[in-house]
Amino acid sequence: MKVIHWTECKEKQIERFPYKGEQLDVIGTSIRWLSQHGEDENGIPEYGLRFFTIQPGGQIPIHNHFYHQTMYILSGEFECWEFDEKTDELKKKVACKPGTAVYIPSMQPHGMKNVTDEPATFLCCICNVYDEDAAL
Repeated sequence: MKVIHWTECKEKQIERFPYKGEQLDVIGTSIRWLSQHGEDENGIPEYGLRFFTIQPGGQIPIHNHFYHQTMYILSGEFECWEFDEKTDELKKKVACKPGTAVYIPSMQPHGMKNVTDEPATFLCCICNVYDEDAAL
């Protein structure tokens, strides 16, 4: 068992995030890994729980990833975006306040923005997925 307070986890600023071969700017966003287990060849854990802080007006642009994720909003308010998988057009925009859980399936393009005038936080749990043949 490992027990740690979130403030003991190193805070890392996220500057860019890849999407379709481009490095897109991430604004005012930091991450702390609260837990993680395992790594694949890209250094991505099999499972992880992360604590994000996004500054006022900060945002994570459109992106996708192989792993499933569930975000749980702790403080502030976020505008969460879902994009069309083929056209990258905005499909859905939802205001998410504390207590809201947001599930993002594997490879779904998404992003978010802090729409408050204070730092906003959320927890994000990730879990890698595999095709059926690899799981056997």
